[in-house]
Amino acid sequence: MTDKPKVEAPAVSQRPTHLHTHTFHGLAPGPKLLVLGAVHGNEVCGAKAITQLLQDIDSGQLNIERGSVTFVPVTNPLAHQLQLRIGDRNLNRNMAPSAIPQDFEDRIANVLCPLLDAHDVLLDLHSFHTGGAPFVMIGPQDNSGTLEPFTHAEAEMRLAVCTGAPRIVEGWLDTYARGVSRRAAAPTATGTARAQTLVTNPNYGVGTTEYMRSRGGYGVTLECGQHDDPQAVQVARRAILQTLALLDMASVPPEPVPADREILRLVDVTDREHAGDSFSREWRSFDAVKAGELIGVRHSGFQVKAPHDGFVVFPNPRAEPGQEWFYMARRRP
Repeated sequence: MTDKPKVEAPAVSQRPTHLHTHTFHGLAPGPKLLVLGAVHGNEVCGAKAITQLLQDIDSGQLNIERGSVTFVPVTNPLAHQLQLRIGDRNLNRNMAPSAIPQDFEDRIANVLCPLLDAHDVLLDLHSFHTGGAPFVMIGPQDNSGTLEPFTHAEAEMRLAVCTGAPRIVEGWLDTYARGVSRRAAAPTATGTARAQTLVTNPNYGVGTTEYMRSRGGYGVTLECGQHDDPQAVQVARRAILQTLALLDMASVPPEPVPADREILRLVDVTDREHAGDSFSREWRSFDAVKAGELIGVRHSGFQVKAPHDGFVVFPNPRAEPGQEWFYMARRRP
């Protein structure tokens, strides 16, 4: 399979100068919820669902009664303006304030990180390249380790379940850390020095939810469906409403949760090394593979095979060299 021709980014006449947020305060005490859309600019289902719900609030169809909720329909306005995943870089990596911001995403993070600090719970709405069912990503079990210490695993699992996603995925940060370690040991000779510095930074696996956990809160990333699937908007809308119900912030009736849920753990990540690397077929997230099954072929002719029985996750046929090509997952025991 060959990649599609690279699409040139639309011209930008003026870079965005602000981040647009909408906050509603209930008149009774309660938690502080943050809902993000379009952290990646071409993942618009969350932005569309948030826009619908803002209209419902303005019309009185939905009332925030307890706590407060802040909606950010478009979290990366430059990437959204470009209709691309990123602006200058991936906003959902290396999430941290910058004393000396070097790119647009650094400047957004300088606004977004204090916003995350000010909230208790995060729902981050995304979509994915290839087909497949929605899934939700959670953090680690409660632990006091050095990589991602955490004390809200039970609450986070309740949040994940209420989104209605039939599949729950864990193991992001430690899997990403292994990928960073490999990149640092054998850097790809492509991209700018800035790009190489980012992808080999141990903090590069930290996105919105990881930052939220590091600040004492909890949150999930909901992958609502394929980018262009209109049903992804409804998945995002339902998740927001059910989160408000779970947190008792609005008079929204709770819906039944899936009886059968699959929990998978990410165990490894494989980078694309060359623009000529190609998949053996059009993989979708969570396609099952057997040990030794062909997944892709390197530009050199080297065959990339599944190291064990499991599932292909986040296959990205247009990944830049040195970036994540696909992940492998296994069922949680």
